Amino acid sequence: MTRARARHILVSTQKECEDIKSKIENGEDFAKMAQKYSQCPSGRQGGDLGEFGPGQMVKEFDTVVFNKEVGKVHGPVWTQFGYHLIEITSRK
Repeated sequence: MTRARARHILVSTQKECEDIKSKIENGEDFAKMAQKYSQCPSGRQGGDLGEFGPGQMVKEFDTVVFNKEVGKVHGPVWTQFGYHLIEITSRK
């Protein structure tokens, strides 16, 4: 079974998500941005969600994590929780 490890930043607006993504693309550290801005408790760990398999996250999140490029920041991705930036750190 495929397993992945990812980290994310959860915010309430698309604009805020895009602004944070721009900062990361311009050299800001993903983990520090997660600690500063993420509304998810995982933000305290730099947004790290640990390792998980398909179906353990909401569908929109799974679609990105199990289909998009590893090592790149994806988003904004809308889910019922808000807007996410997702970085897939590994997939096997």
